[in-house]
Amino acid sequence: MQLPVNIILADDHTLFADGIHSILQTVPNVAVLAIATNGQELIDLLSRHQPDIVILDINMPVLNGLEATKLIRQEFPHIRTIILSSYNDPHLINLAHSYGADGYLLKTCNKDELLQTIRQVSKGQSCFPSMPRLYHPESENLPIREFNLTRRETEILQLINQQFTNQQIATHLYLSIYTVETHRKNIMQKLQLKSPAALTRFLLEKGL
Repeated sequence: MQLPVNIILADDHTLFADGIHSILQTVPNVAVLAIATNGQELIDLLSRHQPDIVILDINMPVLNGLEATKLIRQEFPHIRTIILSSYNDPHLINLAHSYGADGYLLKTCNKDELLQTIRQVSKGQSCFPSMPRLYHPESENLPIREFNLTRRETEILQLINQQFTNQQIATHLYLSIYTVETHRKNIMQKLQLKSPAALTRFLLEKGL
């Protein structure tokens, strides 16, 4: 690391954050200014400190990492952000990118990968895993387009077809279980179906 890089960490798992701090302490020209335990605390810290980079988790209390990333992009656009998460989920990676994150790393990464990402992001580059194509059902000739499902409803329908439970869909799409249940009811109404068995038959008939 050549240029001095000031960093703030945000993770509610103190032991993990302390471990990252210990690693970065051994790197020349890198300084950890502070450690936050939730997204709101992080935003408050940014009002007092001016780091070059924030490294933050997604799952945090009070304000999660994605919402914090969006706020940082809006209020502190000069600060760059790296999501360090246990979720290897294409939807979350795309969401982090759309919210303004500059990098995304898995918590299973090694020290070299962490430092390489910090190095790239500090130079103004983005660093993400292989970005999956964002799903645009309106651009595809789907046999269900006639039912005027929204993009989110179509996405959920595809996950239902892959045998995802409501809870698994909620986790995969980073939604509340209530939101998924509401979408599922709307899907059933639009497709004019009365039961899960009827939905299964529908999916088979449409070849989805």
